[in-house]
Amino acid sequence: MANYIRPRMFHQALEALHKCKLEQYILSPNLRCIHSTGSRWIDGPVKLAYTSYEGMNSQNVSPSLTPIIIQHGLLGSRKNWASLSKAIHSKTGRKVIVPDARNHGDSPHSNKLDYEVLSEDIVKLMEDLQIPKATMVGHSMGGRAMMKLALTKPSLVDRLVVVDISPVNVSPGAQAMTQFLTVMEDIDLGDQLKRATARKIVDEKLQVVVKDSLLRQFLLTNLVEDNGKFRWRVNLKSIIQNLPNIIGHFPLKSESYHGPTLFIGGAKSDYIKPTDHDLIRKLFPGAQFQYIPDAGHWVHSEKPATFLELVLQFINEKDSM
Repeated sequence: MANYIRPRMFHQALEALHKCKLEQYILSPNLRCIHSTGSRWIDGPVKLAYTSYEGMNSQNVSPSLTPIIIQHGLLGSRKNWASLSKAIHSKTGRKVIVPDARNHGDSPHSNKLDYEVLSEDIVKLMEDLQIPKATMVGHSMGGRAMMKLALTKPSLVDRLVVVDISPVNVSPGAQAMTQFLTVMEDIDLGDQLKRATARKIVDEKLQVVVKDSLLRQFLLTNLVEDNGKFRWRVNLKSIIQNLPNIIGHFPLKSESYHGPTLFIGGAKSDYIKPTDHDLIRKLFPGAQFQYIPDAGHWVHSEKPATFLELVLQFINEKDSM
C-alpha cells in the first residue's frame, strides 16, 4: 500500500477525526492509493495530479458501481480529503478519485482559473481514466466546479454532492480573501530557514489580516520547502487575478441538472441560505438540503462523522432501490 500523508487540518475537530472519530471506518491494508503527478497539454485542459483509492485487486472494487470524484475547495488540496476518501471507498466499494485542481497541490499552474476550465479539467481526467460516468463531490470552489460540470455535461454525472456552496449567492466573508491572498503573495522568507521558523514568520505576517488562527493554520498547509527555500504551493498570482471568477457570480445559463443532488451545509455557515433553495431547485430540480449542526464552512472537517453518514446514505440510496 502506498503511503498517504495525513492532512494538516485547521480545526481541532479534524484532529479528533484522525485520532478516533473515523477509525471505525478506516479500511484494512487491502487498499492501494495510486498517485499521479500532473502535467500540461499544449492547449486546453491541464492534466491533474490525483490520488485513486481502490482495492489491491479487482474484487475490492465493484465494476457495476460508478466511481466517485472529489474536488477540494480554494487553497485546498487532495491531501485534505485523504481520510474521508479512504472511508468512502471502504464503505461503498467504489473507486474514489481525488484530484488537485489546477493552480493547487501538485497540479499544473495556469493563467486561467474559472469554473469553465475547472470543469473541463475533470472531463479530461475522466477521459484519461476511461470513466464514462461518476458521482461528483465538491466543496466550495470544487462544489461550483462540479455543479458547472453537471449543468453542461449531465451525462457524465451519476449523482452530485455539493458541500457548503451555492450557485446563487456567495458568503460576504469570501470577499475578504483578496486581502489575505495579497499578503501571502508579498511574503518573502529568504533561504535556509527551519520549517518551524518559516511557519512562525508567515503566521505573524498573516495575523495582520487573518485574525482567525484556525484559518491561518489552513493557509499554512500550502507552505512548502523547495531547494532550501519556502514557497507557496498554490499559484497565488493566478488565483488573485482570477478571484472574481471564483467568488463572484456563478456562470448561469439555461441549463439544468435533473439527477439526484445533495447540498450539505454547515448550520453556522452562510454559504447556502435557506432562502435560496427555490432558486437552486430551478437549476437542480432534484436537490435535497441537509445542514449539519455546529459546523461552519469546512463542514466535512469540523463534523466528519456526520458528513460521512450523510454522503454514504445519499450514495447508497440508488444501490438499495
